[in-house]
Amino acid sequence: MIGVFSDSHGDLAAFDAAYELLRSKGARRFIFAGARYTDLDEWVLWRRQKARGGREYSDADFIADVSVWLGSQDSLPRTPARGAAPADVATEDDRRLVMERFVRVPERESLQYRDPSISNKVMDLVGDTLCCVVHDKNDLTRDDLQNASVFIHGKESEPKVVQIGPRYFLTPGRLVGAAEQTCALLEKVDRDLGFSAFRLDGHVVVPPTLLVLEKKSTKLTLK
Repeated sequence: MIGVFSDSHGDLAAFDAAYELLRSKGARRFIFAGARYTDLDEWVLWRRQKARGGREYSDADFIADVSVWLGSQDSLPRTPARGAAPADVATEDDRRLVMERFVRVPERESLQYRDPSISNKVMDLVGDTLCCVVHDKNDLTRDDLQNASVFIHGKESEPKVVQIGPRYFLTPGRLVGAAEQTCALLEKVDRDLGFSAFRLDGHVVVPPTLLVLEKKSTKLTLK
């Protein structure tokens, strides 16, 4: 399962609540569809500070993190999707594992959107289905529409599924700035996908919806 949420706009408590709710429902990977791009980094630091009882990051913490990182270099890399999503980010190893679980994209207002090293859209495979993640669906191009079958985006006030021909447009709604704070789950159902959405208190706002996908090659069109 993949947890999907967007538009936290600096509300780290809402970001945290969405992560915990989706993790409790079995999400092993996460898509953060932007606004604010840096909320993921700030949330990790916030969680680590809470794990230390609110004290500042010390030289001893730094040395401990460096020691863990050096010790991990000789071990085999772990697959991000393996096992349950990490429940804690208290150590540098935990932080790395959590960050590996996330796909994120920047919003137009962010510095990262103008950074050529950071893609404004990310292609991600869910099962054998190619999905395109973007904050603003207006950034999608003709090539994006030809390549992917499912489009996951933010910048919407409520979660919903819109089908246009063989393509699906999914949004988890918003964590900040809407009548309800919502997030979503995307999961593989045989050769199709299922989508559902929830308020942060766990109340279902979009019941499980099956996305019946047209079977085609995931080969990208290069120009």
